[in-house]
Amino acid sequence: MISMRIFFAAAVWAGILAAQAPEGADPAPDVSAMPLRQFSPTWDDKHIFGVVPNYATVESPEHIYSPITAGEKFKIAAHDSFDPFNWALTGIYAAVYQKENEYAFGQGAQGYAKRYGATFADGAISTYLSEGILPVLLHEDPRYFRLGSGSKWHRAGYAMSRVLVTRTDGGAWRFNNSEIEGNMIAAGLSNLYYPSVNRGLGMTAEKFGVNVISDAGFNVLKEFWPDMRRKILHR
Repeated sequence: MISMRIFFAAAVWAGILAAQAPEGADPAPDVSAMPLRQFSPTWDDKHIFGVVPNYATVESPEHIYSPITAGEKFKIAAHDSFDPFNWALTGIYAAVYQKENEYAFGQGAQGYAKRYGATFADGAISTYLSEGILPVLLHEDPRYFRLGSGSKWHRAGYAMSRVLVTRTDGGAWRFNNSEIEGNMIAAGLSNLYYPSVNRGLGMTAEKFGVNVISDAGFNVLKEFWPDMRRKILHR
């Protein structure tokens, strides 16, 4: 699947940059530990490289855990679903799928529009389920809590493992039901709007795997972004 190849290329690029980040740097000031209603972030505060949405990261490892409300969980899901970056990225994915003639949506403007809509729905549904709906129902915290110290490989492993481990609203760690079940449900729901030849167990499993692996890769980027920000932007 072409999206998987694009993702792995991006993940390798992010890993190379992360490997150049300084060890032992002081942690960035913690703004994400605050409930969202108490902090009005600027665009740069909540975007990696100024473009990639990053509304769900607690940057400082020294933060005192404080749960967020149901409304704040849905606010995170809304930011991560409807950020301008996602509209643009969806357009790129749809164009690539069009060129490769992936999915039986046909060609022309109509085919592109259908690919765009299906791709955007894939992301929005999985995001709302894993960051909003299920975290509220299961009392889990959808934010990413940085480790911020240790070797790069240890931190990368920690970051990727957070798709399997999350915090509850009480602050304890447990299996990340929202991430796994949310992406599984989203992959299953995609069978409702994809052509019949692009449905089935195999396609569903592939979409589930791509979503989880993509989230793991973005966690690595979130883990090292403060280090890269200080090194590249001197902030």
